[in-house]
Amino acid sequence: MIDHIGLSVSDFPRSRAFYLKALAPLGYDAVMDVTAEQSGGYQGTGFGKDKRPYFWIGSGGARDGSIHIALAAASRSEVDRFHAAAIAAGARDNGAPGLRPHYHPNYYGAFVLDPDGYNIEAVCHAPEP
Repeated sequence: MIDHIGLSVSDFPRSRAFYLKALAPLGYDAVMDVTAEQSGGYQGTGFGKDKRPYFWIGSGGARDGSIHIALAAASRSEVDRFHAAAIAAGARDNGAPGLRPHYHPNYYGAFVLDPDGYNIEAVCHAPEP
C-alpha cells in the first residue's frame, strides 16, 4: 500500500550517517540522493534495496510529535544486528530485541530512538528456524 515514507530531520548529515549504519544489518542502503542544487533547497537520501528508495530522510527540521516506523527484517538475527548497529551509531534503546507475543506469537522486534527521537523498529514475523 505504501510506496515510500519520509522523515524531516534536524541535522541531515548526522541522520544520514546514523541510518547508513543502523539500516545496513537489514540489507538497506542509500540508493538515491537529492541535493539542494537539484531540488532548489531540499537535501535528502532514500534508503532501500535493489535501487528502490522506500525510506527517506531529508532536511527540513525534526517535527514535534510521535513518529513510529517499523522496518521489515528477514530474520530475528537481523533484528538483533539492527538494534546493536543503531545503538553503536548513537541511538537510544527504546525496547531491546525480543518477542512481543501480545501482537502475535512470532512477533520479534527491537526499538530505538533515532537522533531526532523518532521511534524506529525492526521487526520479523517469521517463526524461529
